[in-house]
Amino acid sequence: MATGSEPITEVTRADGADLDLRPTVEIVELINDEDATVAAAVRGIARELAAAIDAISERLACGGRLVYAGAGSSGRLAVVDAAECGPTFGAAPEQVVALVAGGAGALATAQEAAEDDEDAGFADVTGLGIGPDDTVVALSASGGTPYAVGAARAAVEAGALTVAVVCAEGSRLGRLVDHELVAVTGPEVIAGSTRMKAGTAQKLILNTISTVTMVRLGKTYGNLMVDVVATNAKLRARVRRVIALATGASADEVEAALDASGGEAKVAIVTLLAGIDAETARVRLREAGGAVRGALAPR
Repeated sequence: MATGSEPITEVTRADGADLDLRPTVEIVELINDEDATVAAAVRGIARELAAAIDAISERLACGGRLVYAGAGSSGRLAVVDAAECGPTFGAAPEQVVALVAGGAGALATAQEAAEDDEDAGFADVTGLGIGPDDTVVALSASGGTPYAVGAARAAVEAGALTVAVVCAEGSRLGRLVDHELVAVTGPEVIAGSTRMKAGTAQKLILNTISTVTMVRLGKTYGNLMVDVVATNAKLRARVRRVIALATGASADEVEAALDASGGEAKVAIVTLLAGIDAETARVRLREAGGAVRGALAPR
């Protein structure tokens, strides 16, 4: 039960006093049942999430950056999402950046004390030279983590777009930002262990922010990853499959277009669908801001 003004993420469930006495399968089922509530909590903020994504996309289209900042589990989840934007969408390393309290060392070994350093969050964001075209997404399950608050404060002072991803209403972090995304997931099975439901909610929200933002930036054609970076055998095979699905071309035609395009899936797709050479396709893509549909629009 709640005591004082503790956030809901720290509340102890009264029905869990005998948790350690229950059969293993019962605990597994309980955790799974609780996890099943998370998607609904995220779906409940779909409109707020969409509004934040539209604002983020506008800034990235102008050359801005998407910066995540968090501590502990929140910070580590942010690092995972940022790291995956490169191989999935061809995003430049500096386009999506993650800051975690305690730095790189906190990724492998928890440094819980680092989350209490508000000045460090402020300094880390300031050190990136944040400006009005950038977005800072601060993550904190409780909405009160000092490191995340400091990061948001620095972003506000720099005139950047600010977003909070939290799992408790009425938080200090939420009051600071332009877009507050509150997915209330309730008390955890293990009291205060926000790596569980709250962490899952944050992961879902980050997946959605990065994925939909990249869709808005033309990094997909339909639901195909046309900006995927083919750095291994699996991804090279995926590129060929993507081109074939997008164009209906034969394997030989795909191979020829891919060779002519220098391995760029988007260029190969526009070449095949528009019936033009690779250089013309590349020019059309550049004029369309990298969007395949724009490059295929009637001239």
